Amino acid sequence: MDPDQFNVAAEVQRYLATVSGAARANSDAYFEGGYWLLLWGALLSVAVNWAILHFGWAKRVSAAVQRRTKRVWLADIVFAAIYMLAISLILLPWTIYTGFVREHRYGLSTQDFGAWIGEWGLSLLLGAVVFALVAAGILAVIRRAPRTWWAWGTGLMIAVMTFMILVSPVLVAPLFNDYRPMQESPLKEDILSMARANGVPADNVYVVDASRQSNRISANVQGLGPTVRISLNDNLLRQGSPAEVKAVMGHELGHYVLNHIPKMIPVFALIILVLFGILAWAGHAAVRRRGAAWSISSLGDRTIIPVAAIVLSLFFLALTPVTNTMVRTSEQEADVFGLNAAREPDGFAAIAMKLSTYRKLEPGLWEERIFFDHPSGRTRATTAMQWKAEHLEEAE
Repeated sequence: MDPDQFNVAAEVQRYLATVSGAARANSDAYFEGGYWLLLWGALLSVAVNWAILHFGWAKRVSAAVQRRTKRVWLADIVFAAIYMLAISLILLPWTIYTGFVREHRYGLSTQDFGAWIGEWGLSLLLGAVVFALVAAGILAVIRRAPRTWWAWGTGLMIAVMTFMILVSPVLVAPLFNDYRPMQESPLKEDILSMARANGVPADNVYVVDASRQSNRISANVQGLGPTVRISLNDNLLRQGSPAEVKAVMGHELGHYVLNHIPKMIPVFALIILVLFGILAWAGHAAVRRRGAAWSISSLGDRTIIPVAAIVLSLFFLALTPVTNTMVRTSEQEADVFGLNAAREPDGFAAIAMKLSTYRKLEPGLWEERIFFDHPSGRTRATTAMQWKAEHLEEAE
């Protein structure tokens, strides 16, 4: 192919033109609607937690739990579990709209309501257990080290995060989907070859039956050390060509090779430190102004949990552009790695168009910087075609 005849911009437009009309309008509407979901979700959380405090629910439940056990740590666990279950049930109508009704409206979900609510219930039970243990741990740290709890608390949160990353692929994910070894094929061998060439310690590739939940394309390299697992979902195998599948898997291997998870952990530790600092300020303010009414005498009182939830909701809403930029940057790095590993630029550009079913294809500059946690389809097609322009001899 003559380099002088290859036009990156024209090639990008050729790919973008494959998604047009109703399909483009549908994906744009779905993704843009998500901007408002971020805002309304946070405001609903604030309103519900304020109501829990204002109407004395937290105070009454805390007192009732304490009457039934003299062990403070056990009372903390029970209160936190009840709180998690209660607020999830209160917000269930919103969750049904965002997670079920809206997904069906845009043709993304394949589940009936019974299956969906069953998985929601299982997620809630698992989340309530983890939340209760972590919340009780943080409260215990605050009481034991009231001046340095923020440092010890951050350490605890990072330890929990790391533990969940380790166990999730082998203990949690199989509760929701079946993971079966991919059938022997040249494509499987190509994926394992890429893994071996880049030092990824995996000797198999697993296929996830994600089509029973949605028609989204996805893949991942989960876990750390001995729990590393290369997985791709059956939607990717059905909808993608071998070149497209290899392009996706090269990207996912990139996350592992580039140590994105280990690199993110200290960043999240810093975020948690800032969050705890804001929580300390907000908690002390709540004690001064509403302590008697809400039964909060110190940061170590379990009734501080709804206050913490309000702070958490507003904090991460405000931090959305920052966290999105952090993740999007790592995704862009994995894109480039995947192109070098799989050497399938057209496959990568084509799969980026298929991902546009739930991600706006051509956002504005600041729109992408603020709301996108992955590069847009236009950005990914441009990256792929720029890579191809530098490797035209391979296309001959």
